[in-house]
Amino acid sequence: MTEPNLLSELRRERIALSTGVQLDVTIGGPDDAPAIIFLHGFPESARTWRFQLADLAKDYRVVAPDQRGYVRSSKPEGVENYTPDKPIADLFALADALGIDKFTLVGHDWGGAIAWGAALTNPSRIERLAILNAPHPFIFQKALFDDMGQREGSQYIRAFRTPGMESFIAADLDAFYDRLFGPSGIGSEAPPEERPAYLEEWSQPGAILAMLNWYRAAQIIVPAMDEAPERPAFLDAPFPAVQMPTLVIWGMDDKALTPALLEGLDALVIDLTVVEIPDAGHFVTWEKPQAVIEALRAFLG
Repeated sequence: MTEPNLLSELRRERIALSTGVQLDVTIGGPDDAPAIIFLHGFPESARTWRFQLADLAKDYRVVAPDQRGYVRSSKPEGVENYTPDKPIADLFALADALGIDKFTLVGHDWGGAIAWGAALTNPSRIERLAILNAPHPFIFQKALFDDMGQREGSQYIRAFRTPGMESFIAADLDAFYDRLFGPSGIGSEAPPEERPAYLEEWSQPGAILAMLNWYRAAQIIVPAMDEAPERPAFLDAPFPAVQMPTLVIWGMDDKALTPALLEGLDALVIDLTVVEIPDAGHFVTWEKPQAVIEALRAFLG
């Protein structure tokens, strides 16, 4: 499902934020309509939402940034500038810059991780939360200790944290693309015309390093397969529940984040709806775009 002119009714703006970064942002829909902010994950951009933005802009004010470190958005130097609190701050600064008080927040992959964090730290501004193939932080950390299958599937995070990995990836972006979006990648195979778009985004100066810095800055512990590190204390203590209505959409063929990460979610989210999408992998936003649109529209009511 590829339509090159899909985003023709949307506009792109460069927005300077109070957090000190500038983000390229896709915006559409009526300014006075309920707002939805979409956060993409690794290694994508606002383009991952192209089908959802085109559809939902008919009825909602849609906003989708290229997050810090991605494509042509600002890429501040230093791992410390990519700790999760930084993109969370960018999110609310972007809403402020656009005059948006409360909004629905939608996130995929790393964007989903930031969305979980934002919902837990500043719930008063998020009316509804929608998460796509991004595990709840408590469940993810627990799985990395207790579920050896998920631990094995997450060893790529350790690889991404290896010094110099950015140079290895940048030296052969075609091979990197094939590992992600080829026939044996972690999701469905991407349409051929997507290759040049991704390669162009990844080729921006500093982009690969900045994208990997998200993994390096995260506090998540990913043990090696033969490692038995000390268990984080928070895993054996009460964890605050997400309060707002929450939709979780999951591509059930995800090889990196398995459906087992849905288990126990109902104890951590007060008002939870789960939509499982079969025959979809990690990049469910464009693998099964219509199914995602229908789930979001049903959730938004």
